[in-house]
Amino acid sequence: MLLVLAMALAVTAGLTDWRWRRIPNWLTVPGLLAGVAANAAVSGLNGVKTSLLGAGLGLLLLLPFVLLRSLGAGDWKLAGALGAIVGPGALLDLLMGSIFVAGIMALVLIIYKRRLSETLRNIGRMLKSMAMFRMPGAEVSLDNPQSLKIPYGVALALTTLLFGVGKLAGRF
Repeated sequence: MLLVLAMALAVTAGLTDWRWRRIPNWLTVPGLLAGVAANAAVSGLNGVKTSLLGAGLGLLLLLPFVLLRSLGAGDWKLAGALGAIVGPGALLDLLMGSIFVAGIMALVLIIYKRRLSETLRNIGRMLKSMAMFRMPGAEVSLDNPQSLKIPYGVALALTTLLFGVGKLAGRF
């Protein structure tokens, strides 16, 4: 039941992120509350604790990326809602998998748009900024209208869907 709920939330969020490039609060907030309620129904107080730990972990791990403007707030809230549903252990699997999926999506987009040299320059700028303990420039931010943007909600949705199908099929 919890896995099906996570898959439904993720697919809905992924579709809205693909279509409108945003994940609305009307989806993430009820998703988080439904996750807490479903875990409470399944496991009582332990379920509530697991749910809140999962939500907190998702929000905590992705907060720096939101503050650096490299991830949208809707993606951040989606990770918290998914964490509330699946708990911290499975959420870590989802986040690690989604990084891999987002990387593949980014590579395909970079090649398709023929922006490999610009991307490599931006990676160099980001690494230099990190080495000097400074914020990267505006050219590598979501605020830059010229930057290529990967809808992370789509990557997280694909990962959740694959994870859920694998679990339900008994492969993970």
